[in-house]
Amino acid sequence: NIVLILADDLGYGDIGCYGSTVNRTPQLDSLARRGIRFTDFHSNGAMCSPTRAALLTGRYQQRCGIEEVLSEKEDWNTGLALEQVTFAEILRGAGYSTGMFGKWHLGYTPALGPVRQGFDRYHGFLGGCLDYQSHMNRSGRPDWWDQERQVQEKGYTTELLAGFAVRFIEENRTRPFCLYLPFQAVHFPFQGPRDKADRMLGGDYWSDAKYGSRADRRVAFTEMVEALDAAVGRVLAALRRLELERNTLVFFTSDNGGFSMVSSNRPLRGAKGQLWEGGHRVPAIACWPEHLAAGVEKQGTALTMDLFPTMAALAGVRGMPKLDGINLMPWMEGRSEL
Repeated sequence: NIVLILADDLGYGDIGCYGSTVNRTPQLDSLARRGIRFTDFHSNGAMCSPTRAALLTGRYQQRCGIEEVLSEKEDWNTGLALEQVTFAEILRGAGYSTGMFGKWHLGYTPALGPVRQGFDRYHGFLGGCLDYQSHMNRSGRPDWWDQERQVQEKGYTTELLAGFAVRFIEENRTRPFCLYLPFQAVHFPFQGPRDKADRMLGGDYWSDAKYGSRADRRVAFTEMVEALDAAVGRVLAALRRLELERNTLVFFTSDNGGFSMVSSNRPLRGAKGQLWEGGHRVPAIACWPEHLAAGVEKQGTALTMDLFPTMAALAGVRGMPKLDGINLMPWMEGRSEL
C-alpha cells in the first residue's frame, strides 16, 4: 500500500524534526524517527499547481502545461489535460484502489477533476484556498465535493480529510490501495480548529480578507500545524490498528516552501513563491517498517516528480510512460546512490 501525504505551504523549519521549537508535531517527529528524513528534498515548483502537476504526472510541470498557479479568476475552465497520464491511472491499472481526499488545484470544475484522472474515490475541494469551516473559496463560492457532486458538510477541513482517509483505509484494508491525502493545511486563511468561519456565500475574499480575521496569525498558524500533525497521527493510527504498517509506504512532504508571513524556512533563504531554496526545499519523510532503515537522514537531491516512478516501481508496473522523475527506492533502501 501507498499513503502519500502532501502538506500545503509547510516550510522547511515548521515541524519539530526539522528544527521548530514553536510548533509541536509529535506524530511527524515520530514518523521521522521510524523512517527516513530527507535533508535535500525539493518541490517541483515554488507554488501550488506546478508541483501538483509534476507529482501527478512524474514529469516537469512545463511538459504538462502547468507552469504557474491556476487562478480562480483567470483559469476557471483550464487545468491539467485529461490526456496526461497520472500515477492514479497507472496504479489503478495495476489493481490498486485509488483514493484522493483534499486539495486538487489542477482544474476548478469536475470535468477536470480527480475522478477523471484515475481516482476511484474523491472527497475534497478543487480550488486552491477555502475557508476551513464554511468551505467557501475566495469568491464566496462553495467548493466541497464528494466525487463530482457538490455537498455541504460541517467541520474543520483538516479533520474532515483525515476522517475520509481513515474510512478509505478501512474499506480497502484487504486489497492494495494508494491513498493520496493533500491537505489544505497550512495554507491561509489562518484559522485554527476552534475558529469561526470567515467566508460566507457571495462574499469577496481577495486582498487582505483572504488571510482571515485572526489578528494573531502566527498563533493561528501554530494551531494549524498542530492540527495537521494530529490528522497525520489519525491516519498512522489506522494503519497500526488494521495491522497494515509493515505493508505500507508512507511518504510525507510539502508542495512548496512556507509563506513568509507566518512560516519558518530556516536555515534557508527565501519563501513560497521565490526561487531561493526556501521556496522549494521542503520537509520530506518516508517510513516503511522493516523495509526502510529507521532514524536515517538522506542528503541526496530528490524532487516531487520522483514519487510517481517510485510508487509505480513498488506496484511492479511495467510498460511505463516516459517520465522525468526517477525511482527513489534503491537509494532509500541503501542499494545505490543518487
